[in-house]
Amino acid sequence: MSIADNQLRRSIGLPLLTLYGLGTILGAGVYVLIGEVVGIAGSAAPSAFVLAAVLAGLTALSFAELGARVPKSAGEAAYALAAFGRRRLSAAVGWAVVAVGTVSAATMARGFVGYLDVFAELPAPLVIVALVALLTAVAVWGISESLFAAAVITLVEIAGLVFVCAIAGDSFGSFARDWRSVLPGFESARIIGVVSGAFIAFYAFIGFEDMVNIAEEVKEPERNLPRAIVLTLIVSTAIYVLVAIVATFAIPAERFAGSSAPLALIVESRGFPPGIIAAISLVAVVNGALVQIIMASRVLYGLASDGLAPAAFAKVHSRTRTPVIGTVFVAGILLALSLFLSLTGLARITSFIALSIFTVVNLALVRIKRLDPARPPFSVPAPLPLVAAILCLAMIGYEAFG
Repeated sequence: MSIADNQLRRSIGLPLLTLYGLGTILGAGVYVLIGEVVGIAGSAAPSAFVLAAVLAGLTALSFAELGARVPKSAGEAAYALAAFGRRRLSAAVGWAVVAVGTVSAATMARGFVGYLDVFAELPAPLVIVALVALLTAVAVWGISESLFAAAVITLVEIAGLVFVCAIAGDSFGSFARDWRSVLPGFESARIIGVVSGAFIAFYAFIGFEDMVNIAEEVKEPERNLPRAIVLTLIVSTAIYVLVAIVATFAIPAERFAGSSAPLALIVESRGFPPGIIAAISLVAVVNGALVQIIMASRVLYGLASDGLAPAAFAKVHSRTRTPVIGTVFVAGILLALSLFLSLTGLARITSFIALSIFTVVNLALVRIKRLDPARPPFSVPAPLPLVAAILCLAMIGYEAFG
C-alpha cells in the first residue's frame, strides 16, 4: 500500500467547514442544555452564555492561529508535541481529545432520548443502540458525504431556532423592558449561579476545536481553518444569547428543572404542538453526535500516524477513505457511556476534560510563538493565549473546589 493510499482526501472548503463547526456546537448546546443553564443561572442565563462565550472565544482564537501553523489531524496533540517535544504529553492530550468527543457524543445520545419521548416512550437502551449504529454507518460512508449531510441538518436546526425565537418573540419585548434582570449583579448567590451556569454553557461552545482535527481533509487549511473557527464562534454566540433570552422570559425557570427537551416546553407554552421542535431537535442532536464521532476518529488517525496510538487506527478504507477501525472504536465507547451516565454528568465531564486540554493548547501557543516568531496567515496578540490558559485553570479550580 502506497502512502497516498493511506491518506485522507482534501475535499472540504470554507462553507462546509463552517457548517461542520456550527453543527457540533449548536446540537447539544441549545437543544439539550439550555434548560440546565436556565435552571442554574435563572434570569441571568444570557449572562452565563456570554461569560462562556468569552472564555471559549479566547481559546478559539488560539486554536485559529495553531490551525494555521500546524494544520494536522489530532491537532491538539500535534500542538503539544511541536511546543514541548514530549511524546507522552502529546499522546495524553490526543487521547483526552478522543475522550471529549466520545463523551460529548454520548451526551447528545442521551438528549436524543429525551426529545424522542415527545413522540413515543421507547426503551432508552434500544434507542441509543439503534442511534449509535446509524451514526457509525454514516461516519464510515465518507467524509464529504458525512459533512454534506451534517451541513444540511445544521441549516434545519438553525431554522428550528429561528422558529422558537419567532413564536416566543414577545420575550424580546420583556427583555427590552427588564434587561437589567439578566445581569449578574453583585449578589454572591447570583454571581455563583452565573459562573456555575457558564461552566455548563461552556460545554455548549465545545466544537470549534473539532475543525482542526479534520485539517488534513480541508482545502487550504492555513487560511480556511482560522476563518471557519472565527465565523463559527460569532454565529453560535449570537444564536445562544438570543435563545437564552427567549428561554429566560418565555416561561418560569423552575419549569425547566429536569427537562431533557427544554425547547419543546417553550413551543408548547405558545400553543404549538411540541412535536414540531422536538422533530428538529432530534435531527440536531443526531447531527452533533455525528460530527463528534467524525472528529474523534480523525484524532485517533492522527495519533496512530505519529506512532502515539495503535497502528490499526491509521488504516483508511480503500474506497471510502475513512478510518473505519477508529470510527467503530469511538462508537463502541460512546455507546457504553450513553447507556450508563446522566446528561448533566456527561456535560460536566466533557467540560472538565476540555478545559484541561485547552489549558495545554494555550500554553503550547505561548511557547510556539517564542520558538517561531514568524507570523502565520492568522495571528493573535502574544498575551492572549496566556490569559486564556489562566482563565481555563480558574474555571477548573472553581468547579473542583468552589
